[in-house]
Amino acid sequence: MEKLDLTKRYKRYYTAKAVPQILNIEAANYVSIAGLGDPSGPLYAEHIQALYAVAYALKFHCKELGKDFIVSKLEGLWDFDEVRYGLVPMHEAPLKIPRSEWRYRLLIRLPDFVKADDIERAKLKLKLKKDFQHLQDVVAFDLPARKVVQMLHVGPFDSEPETLATMKDFIDSHKFGKAGLHHEIYLSDYRKTPPEKLRTILREPI
Repeated sequence: MEKLDLTKRYKRYYTAKAVPQILNIEAANYVSIAGLGDPSGPLYAEHIQALYAVAYALKFHCKELGKDFIVSKLEGLWDFDEVRYGLVPMHEAPLKIPRSEWRYRLLIRLPDFVKADDIERAKLKLKLKKDFQHLQDVVAFDLPARKVVQMLHVGPFDSEPETLATMKDFIDSHKFGKAGLHHEIYLSDYRKTPPEKLRTILREPI
């Protein structure tokens, strides 16, 4: 049985250059979990664990049906309370907004044949096997087709503001407006990869 690899089928989605690019992104569906707080904290790690548990349960369920797939890269949508903090420029937000106030939605892209009912079925099976934390917070999530400015960031997460500043200059020079939440795709596993070698796609909807 051949496994569906979304990173190969949607190569443009999982590829970026080290310079700003304009890209049209297709609509896609995900398994997702949302939270608030420091991404280096325990809650964030627990949310990742719950998300991956459901993603792999979905994979094994689909494999039994003859539709195996490779679990895709972790992604995240990020924002903060703009009423409280104001319209902080994107390259300054990581420096000015306390990490405890960062809002996130973690995502793993799914094949089109996986539906919301499949996610609920996978969660139920997991509950019968093990008492996973935050399982009830894992849900289906859709992103519509959209246009973005993107850029590949190589290095630690703490140095992202440098790449974001380059993206902001590009966006401002083209007079684009903000049209959605900051989006990141983690091409590297941060738990196993040295910080200086991390590869992250940064996207800003326009």
